[in-house]
Amino acid sequence: MKLKELLGDLLLNQQTELSAIGDLFITGLALNSAKVQLGNLFIALAGSKQHGLVYVKQAIELGAIAVIYDPIDGGTEMAQQIVNVPVLSVDNLGAHLGAIVARYYGYPSQFLGVIGITGTNGKTSCSQFLGQMLEDCGVIGTLGWGQWGALNKTINTTPDALEVQRILAELREDKKQMVAMEVSSHGLVQGRVNAVSFVGAVFTNITRDHLDYHGTMEAYLAAKLLLLTKPGLRFVVVNLDDDYSKQVIQAAPKNVLIWGVSIKGLTFPGVETVNVSSVSHKLSGLQFDVQWRDQSHTVEVPIYGDFNVENISIVLAVMLALEIDMLSAVKKLQSLHAVIGRMEHWGGDNQPQVFVDYAHTPDALKKVLLSLRKHCQQDLWVVFGCGGNRDKGKRPEMGQIAQELADHVIVTDDNPRFEDSSAIVSDILQGCNHLSTANTVVEVIQNREQAIKTVINNATELDCILIAGKGHEDYQEINGVRIPFSDSHVVKQALEMRVMSV
Repeated sequence: MKLKELLGDLLLNQQTELSAIGDLFITGLALNSAKVQLGNLFIALAGSKQHGLVYVKQAIELGAIAVIYDPIDGGTEMAQQIVNVPVLSVDNLGAHLGAIVARYYGYPSQFLGVIGITGTNGKTSCSQFLGQMLEDCGVIGTLGWGQWGALNKTINTTPDALEVQRILAELREDKKQMVAMEVSSHGLVQGRVNAVSFVGAVFTNITRDHLDYHGTMEAYLAAKLLLLTKPGLRFVVVNLDDDYSKQVIQAAPKNVLIWGVSIKGLTFPGVETVNVSSVSHKLSGLQFDVQWRDQSHTVEVPIYGDFNVENISIVLAVMLALEIDMLSAVKKLQSLHAVIGRMEHWGGDNQPQVFVDYAHTPDALKKVLLSLRKHCQQDLWVVFGCGGNRDKGKRPEMGQIAQELADHVIVTDDNPRFEDSSAIVSDILQGCNHLSTANTVVEVIQNREQAIKTVINNATELDCILIAGKGHEDYQEINGVRIPFSDSHVVKQALEMRVMSV
């Protein structure tokens, strides 16, 4: 694409410079200087830590033939030192980046049915379930992007604006018709989904998380509601049982159809509602009834956890919003597979039942423990910790929840990052007082592998064990180093050792 076709309308105050270089042909776009290829346009944003122009020398050496930059935070001064290639200033470049990249890739989201899924918990499960339920559906989120069951890795839940558009273009090229996309609060505030057209928006729930970034729950909610401002929106699915559902409904555009799901029998004027009742928890999974208008069906799925009743109901509402017949949708739900690191289940048959889940917020931990209690025949164990350099306020909350809802609590490490892991444990123990009570025993085993193996070795075959906090992650992050580590791998290893020792 020619540079003037890509940037012309953004450089009205630089027409002289643009006319001189406008026929320059761009072969690609790059935000990361290390990924620049010959003929690329290097895009230098004003980052939170340093300006992208710090790396412009490397970008030019690797073949960048032009540079656009954000003039703030010293950008203008640094740009004046560049003489090798054309350099153009774009005011508020971060906000315009999505539109620039979408133009380069031919606005791929306009040819796809993109469903944006936001919320504190449940984004990954809903996106992965939709990836299984919808025909020719791509997935973008925490576990990666691509076809369900064969995902490519992503760094963030919602990739940067350039990567989002590139992935959408590739999914379109791969003949996908739909895309289930996790949309994080960070991604919304930072403009990563700017210029993405969404046919549907899903709000799973909104509870405490990321306050280290947003500051307040009001700011966090406002970030989530930005999804409702995106172009192309035809329907919104809302969890009516969530405390913030009314704010979501009130913020929805007037011409958008609103769908709700409720386990509590709630309804809202003008909202198409899927009501859920008669929930039962079996060793084989979940069973519950769903009703919409005059239709009622029983759903049976090999999935565990009350919160997954919400997630599956939300997925059903999306399918109905896409005009899929309700009976066909309910039948298809029976084939659902568990999501990696989300209530993954091992054990049983003379072994304790062990669940690995990503629950890393107070609300998520509470929901998982309450759900597992219904599947548990005897004692409930939980192994968990809290990540370093993140919201410290949730640590004692999670400690208190664990002590109140489990019979045995093991506090351990969970990505200490650059914090002292003992200090993190101390914060957690402020909520659970580290004393044996009539109902709960709280212990500390900071080595996570040892903690998991100890619990699996000590539990009885009638017990349930929750390994919480890391889920799908395959590393432990300590002092900036990611050490290979998988909860699921350790669980399987420990169960095998337990069998051998019998």
